[in-house]
Amino acid sequence: MTSRGSGTSSDAASAAASGAASGAGGPGRRVRKDPAERRHEIVAAAARVGLTEGLECITLRRVADELGVRPGLVGHYFPAADALVAEAFTAATMADLDTLLPERPDGPGDGDGTPRAVLQRFFTLTSSTEFDDVSRLWLNARHLSRYRPGLREHVVAQEMLWCRRIEKVVAAGTEAGDFSCADPWEAALRILVAIDGASAYINTSADRRATVITHLARSVAEAELGLAAGALGPPPESV
Repeated sequence: MTSRGSGTSSDAASAAASGAASGAGGPGRRVRKDPAERRHEIVAAAARVGLTEGLECITLRRVADELGVRPGLVGHYFPAADALVAEAFTAATMADLDTLLPERPDGPGDGDGTPRAVLQRFFTLTSSTEFDDVSRLWLNARHLSRYRPGLREHVVAQEMLWCRRIEKVVAAGTEAGDFSCADPWEAALRILVAIDGASAYINTSADRRATVITHLARSVAEAELGLAAGALGPPPESV
């Protein structure tokens, strides 16, 4: 997936993992915690490793080192590392999605604007460089999904969730008369494919991005929604 967000979701994953480590005690001193809390901090630590080092680096020993506990404790909750890899991927990408398109009871977005404003914010954040680690995580996960069925299920579930969140915004804008779109689901799918297509080069040419690539998904969305070129560009205060 492309670099998505305001710089808070990968930071949140790192902060969560750091907080987990601070309360874990040393390898020789085990701190008894509520099982749900312990499991959560293990997943958060694994997400941090996945974001910064790659999903292949998520092992029981590596996560135990991150938390300052024995590998056996991590293995108690995740006997198979593949299951931890899959959950770490979901935790990291879910934090990213909730930053970009929070799901609120009163509708899509973060409650501070129209569907058009929500998409303006979304594309402003996704075109930033602050979430390149998340872009790499999606690329990494899709590659590994060829060999890891459990991870593949998590990747597909996240893809569908991303599409549904975008679809909600598109449908709301269409209903309000701000967008012209015959099929919000198909539009959301094409927008997501454009985002992922642009991020496919994250490992090889991130430092040589051209404007046409950086704003590819935004241009596709404007065409899908019957908007003029630049309509989903950042609002003046964000420029």
